[in-house]
Amino acid sequence: MRKPQLVRAEGLPDRVTVYEVGPRDGLQNESAIVDVAVKAEFIGRLAEAGLTTIETTSFVHPKWVPQLADAAELLKAIDLPSDVRAPVLVPNERGLDRALEAGVAEIAIFASATETFAAKNLNSTVDDQFAMFAPTIRRALDAGLAVRGYVSMCYGDPWEGDVPIEQVVRVGARLAELGCHELSLGDTIGVATPGQVTALLEAFGKAGVGVEALAVHFHDTYGQALANTLTALRSGVTTVDSSAGGLGGCPYAESATGNLATEDLVWQLDGLGIQTGINLEKLVQTSVWMSTQLGKPSPSRAVQALSG
Repeated sequence: MRKPQLVRAEGLPDRVTVYEVGPRDGLQNESAIVDVAVKAEFIGRLAEAGLTTIETTSFVHPKWVPQLADAAELLKAIDLPSDVRAPVLVPNERGLDRALEAGVAEIAIFASATETFAAKNLNSTVDDQFAMFAPTIRRALDAGLAVRGYVSMCYGDPWEGDVPIEQVVRVGARLAELGCHELSLGDTIGVATPGQVTALLEAFGKAGVGVEALAVHFHDTYGQALANTLTALRSGVTTVDSSAGGLGGCPYAESATGNLATEDLVWQLDGLGIQTGINLEKLVQTSVWMSTQLGKPSPSRAVQALSG
């Protein structure tokens, strides 16, 4: 399999953690229910390819996301090496109860930076959402779990348009105060550009949230995900969310093409000499296999190029 020519560039980290979201954020957008055995094999193949952080599922109510109704069954079906993190998303205390019953070691919560999305997705307001998160985070920390905080709509909202940077920082800083060890800044509808990325990361720093506590989560709706990622890396970010094969989509933006593909990300990082521990060939093989299971081709440009 072809490999990128390695040419290092200054001002970039030596190593990046790839936070794989395909099994959760990717598959939850699939309308046809994927069998739990297929999901378990997908996760196992990702681990074999060198992914060490794999968000496996979510304990959201099955009514809202039927695809993830098998969360408890899936966690019983997977057997990952001890060095592979397997966080799960929980929406509230009930979700936390189910996660604790399943014996998870790490959870993530999902917050909104805008009022409309908070109302539509959380049935809450931006301020009131913290009343829901606070007990969930506190109980998780008391139980010894690590807690990640997602902040959605960081760069643009389909109903409200541009999102003020200070609004995003206020939400993220509050999650950090509540105990989230890491904040994933989400470009939910894929409209961000590099200047916005730099400005937002700098604003978090001025608010006392260091870049070491920040991760980035880009969608590739307008083809900007890799450019935005490189910008974030130059600003000191070392954790990047991505989805194997580019799985996932955005239900809030027409023509959205889903998450940044892990293969596209790894191709870029390999070419820059940035270590990830990921075997690109095995990863491509995994996504080709998964696309067969789903009955449709992968949107990842690297998968298309390397498997053609």
